[in-house]
Amino acid sequence: MKLTRQCYDCLKGLVCQAAQLATGDALVRAKAVEEAVKVLDDEFSYKQISIVIATKIHKVIKEITRNPDPYWTMKRKEMTIARELCPELSLRAEAASRRRGRKRSNLYENDFSNYLRLAAAANTIDFFRKPGSIREEVNKPINFAIDDSHRFELRLTEASKILYLADNAGEIYFDLPLVKYMRRFADVIYVVKPSPVQDDATLEDVKEAGLETEFGRLMTTGIASPGVILALASDEFKREFESADLIFAKGMGHYESLSELPNEGKFFYCLMAKCEPVARSLGVPVNSYVAVLQ
Repeated sequence: MKLTRQCYDCLKGLVCQAAQLATGDALVRAKAVEEAVKVLDDEFSYKQISIVIATKIHKVIKEITRNPDPYWTMKRKEMTIARELCPELSLRAEAASRRRGRKRSNLYENDFSNYLRLAAAANTIDFFRKPGSIREEVNKPINFAIDDSHRFELRLTEASKILYLADNAGEIYFDLPLVKYMRRFADVIYVVKPSPVQDDATLEDVKEAGLETEFGRLMTTGIASPGVILALASDEFKREFESADLIFAKGMGHYESLSELPNEGKFFYCLMAKCEPVARSLGVPVNSYVAVLQ
């Protein structure tokens, strides 16, 4: 998905936010903003993808402020909220299944639809939102404006290997039940970032949460970027990406980057369309949830 006019203001806001989080030194912060805005102005083009510019912006701000992880504090808060909310929503999902007549002994025996909605609910966890609004949004019922989940589920039963591209760090607790479900059918590789970028999940976050062995196979993209920039990704990731039968992609960053690739019927996007350009690209209202197979 290419940039639109509205993307400039969003990226400008990202510059200010990242610099504010990176340092308390006003002079250093001003220098970081100045240099990052230069990058934005030089790189902005309607032929460009937002995450390419965002990656360069973060690199400049980290270097100038000498802070390798500006979002560390915010990410820790988001993970705490997610860790508290996930058991509550898991029990609610189980109760919903039982009301439909599927009496099960635990969450991991519920149906695919519940796992998917649980994972989707966490996509509202975003560093642009306040903790209170996160709690409120996550507790709302999930209804997909576009729902290709049944098609994906059919493909799942025929797949040998699936790449699950993780989004924000707080979502890992919500992703786990779905990953475990999919592992019944195929080899699932849970993919995170190699080092901090925004509040994206990293290998260290998974380890810190004590979930490293729970996810089974783990790997990184090889590049600290929101979404996936294939040209800069590691050779290992590229090999797994090309050979995977299905790519399960969480969040807008993955949609913005991967939707530029040819539709092969193997990309499954699960996200909340939080901005107008993404919502317009998908043909849904802003803040709609979608589960799209392309």
